[in-house]
Amino acid sequence: MRDYTLKYGMNPSQPQARIFMTDGSNLPIEIINGRPGYINFLDALNSWQLVRELRRTLNVPSAASFKHVSPAGAAIGLPLTDNERKIFFIPDDAELSELACAYARARGTDRLASFGDWIALSDECDESTARLIKPEVSDGIIAPSYTAKALEILKSKRKGGYAVVKIDADYEPPALERREVFGVTFEQSRNTAPVIDPAIFDAPITDSKNIPESARRDLTLALITLKYTQSNSVCVTRGGQTLGVGAGQQSRIACVRLACDKADRRLLREHPKILAHVFPDSMGRPERDNAIDEMTRELQASDGSEEGRKFLEGIYDAALGSDAFFPFPDNIERAAKSGVKYIAQPGGSVRDDLVIEACNFHSVAMVMTARRLFHH
Repeated sequence: MRDYTLKYGMNPSQPQARIFMTDGSNLPIEIINGRPGYINFLDALNSWQLVRELRRTLNVPSAASFKHVSPAGAAIGLPLTDNERKIFFIPDDAELSELACAYARARGTDRLASFGDWIALSDECDESTARLIKPEVSDGIIAPSYTAKALEILKSKRKGGYAVVKIDADYEPPALERREVFGVTFEQSRNTAPVIDPAIFDAPITDSKNIPESARRDLTLALITLKYTQSNSVCVTRGGQTLGVGAGQQSRIACVRLACDKADRRLLREHPKILAHVFPDSMGRPERDNAIDEMTRELQASDGSEEGRKFLEGIYDAALGSDAFFPFPDNIERAAKSGVKYIAQPGGSVRDDLVIEACNFHSVAMVMTARRLFHH
């Protein structure tokens, strides 16, 4: 397939829209089911790059949940805890593949933001993963392949109209990429540089020097996620999954506040009060997610329940990545309140010394990557 005509562009008022290869070659994708739109393909191609890089770097099946060209969540395929099964609405007896675990954890980062998402999987979509996807509200999925049973399940979504896209896992785009804005063509080298040199983890520039393997993995996950997130952006991770993504903010502190607030609410979903709450069977998943979000906000409120704050105080060892330097130490102060103990950021601010000082005060280990990860 050399080109594909879309129903319309970003908005219905933009009726002429298609995707194609400028060199006349075939598209590296196959539309197996449904009719993906313009924004769907932007999400699909960005999210595929994210999970592909996670898979190649961490060597574990990976998944991402995208909305409006930024990840609502991303994760690798580590086993789910009992609490995670409960807050992700997964039956205790459900057998999950590594890929299914990755998807459940990616979707579970921010279930409100993932409503109507685009899903990306690094590996062949299996029946286990497809069964988790089926009851969720989602626009479509991209993966390198699908088992026959998984495809049967996915095709049953949205009255048979669920968008299913297969991508050539071996496809590599040209070294130069172009885009057009207001009739002006931009050209640049594609961002193929690794997000981090692993040796950096051996040389934190703070008093705290110990960065265990689990934190190195989580910092790597955060930075790869940021590489495909609309800037400015900050990502909080723990246990091989994103806890909060703060994307597209104009100030760095706004990114940190957004990411950490989301991380707090994600962790508060495991508060005993919420785990014990019984919802009526008639309540759908989106309605439950909305109700749980309100409950976590009440627990999180500074003038609210003391039990919420005490619960969060017992949770530590989160990792945080930033796509650009921290201009002020207030970013570290806010991150520390959410239990961040490991940070990776490019460095290069005139106030780096004050940022390091704040890390030392809060016993945070920080590395400077010297690699900015802006994405627009």
